[in-house]
Amino acid sequence: MVEVRRVVLPGVGMLHSFTTLDGVELSVIAHRMGARDLIAKVAGNAIANVRLEESEARTVADLLGGTRIVESIAELDDVPGVPIAWAIIDDDDVLGGKPIASLPTVDGVSLVAVVRGRRAIPAPPVDFVVEPGDILVAVGPDEGIQQVFHAIMHGSGEDAEV
Repeated sequence: MVEVRRVVLPGVGMLHSFTTLDGVELSVIAHRMGARDLIAKVAGNAIANVRLEESEARTVADLLGGTRIVESIAELDDVPGVPIAWAIIDDDDVLGGKPIASLPTVDGVSLVAVVRGRRAIPAPPVDFVVEPGDILVAVGPDEGIQQVFHAIMHGSGEDAEV
């Protein structure tokens, strides 16, 4: 387990840091006003120092957290008898900006969760609006999941029975 050191910086905020297995010290200074400084040091010498505004810091955290969530979901593929698949909604996917109810229903396929940033939304309601970057997690037969994911990317005709 990684040991994170925390140091109160009076009048500034909080410093969080840890050292990677490669010996790189990564630190984040969380300023009281929301900005974050991301600092990387090797042998005590700063090799990178980046100031991030609050929204930028959230984006980096979402990217890192999202990666961990996707990796965790991928590990579930090994559960015998329970086909699980996931798809990341891209900007050009038909489902982006639409409610989940616009997805076709396929016998045996259930949309069990949506991962948005670092938060999982289990059993999202039918009026839940999907956004680019969301990760949809489905359970069911492989061919059925493929039909649903095809509809996410390309849409489905009104007369399509999937």
